[in-house]
This record gives sequence, C-alpha cells and structure tokens, in this order.
Amino acid sequence: MRCAKGVILDRFEPEIIAFCCEYCGYAAADLAGSMRLSYPANLKIVKIPCTGRFDIIHALKAFEAGADGIFVFGCLEGNCHFEVGNLRAKKRVEHLRRILDECGIGGERVGMYNMSSAMGRQFAEAAREVTEKIRGLGPNPVKAAKSRERRAEG
Repeated sequence: MRCAKGVILDRFEPEIIAFCCEYCGYAAADLAGSMRLSYPANLKIVKIPCTGRFDIIHALKAFEAGADGIFVFGCLEGNCHFEVGNLRAKKRVEHLRRILDECGIGGERVGMYNMSSAMGRQFAEAAREVTEKIRGLGPNPVKAAKSRERRAEG
C-alpha cells in the first residue's frame, strides 16, 4: 500500500507521542492497561501534571526528532483539575496545527482528546484510531527528509 507521496506503508509503524495529564489522560491509559485492553505499542506516553503544561516547543522538538504524530489526552472540558488547563491546551493544539500546516508537516498529525480517568476503554479506542490515522498519513516529512539526507551522505 502507498500513501499519496508514494511511500510504501506496509512496513510503516508510526511513532506517536501522547502527552497525558496525570489525573485523567494518564489514569485512563493506566486503566486500559489494568483492564488488559490492547492498544498499539507505538504510542509513547508522556505524563504531565496538566495538559495546561503542554508546550508547542516540546511538540516541535518531538517532530524534529522523528515523531509521526502527537496527541494530547486531558480532562473532560469543564472538569480540569486545574480549572482551565485543558482549555489552554486546546488553544495550543489548534495553534500547533496551523504552524504544522504552514511548514508542510501537516496539522492533522496533532490532536486532542478529552476523557475522564474512568474511560480506559475509550483511551484504548482513541489510541487505535490515532495510530490508523497517522499510518494513513505516512511518515513525518521531516523524518523522511533526514533519512534521504543520510542515504545521500552514506
């Protein structure tokens, strides 16, 4: 199978970073594990105190380092443990999407999910959904360009 840019996707396993708030997103991931629900192992979880601490610079550095997608998992809207942290994160994710569209990486590689700590099943489903979405988009263009540069040098 090939994506729009002709990259062979059969062997492509995306690297996805999930920034999860400690109280809800991370707890939902933990619950999914406790319930023995399977979700793709390529989703790397980074626990943060609140999604309000999510910073665009961390996401840009992750893309530069080769991440294929970044998703933020936070508290349900209106139920943030720090009152408005998830609303701030939502604005940052929207801003990051615009930046990625402008620089050619693609804003669809970033998203945000809101869930409670009791939503382990929904976390596992979201993780599968995210992985399929990124798999369909193909590798991060930055990673692909770096690999072409290395082959040209070597």
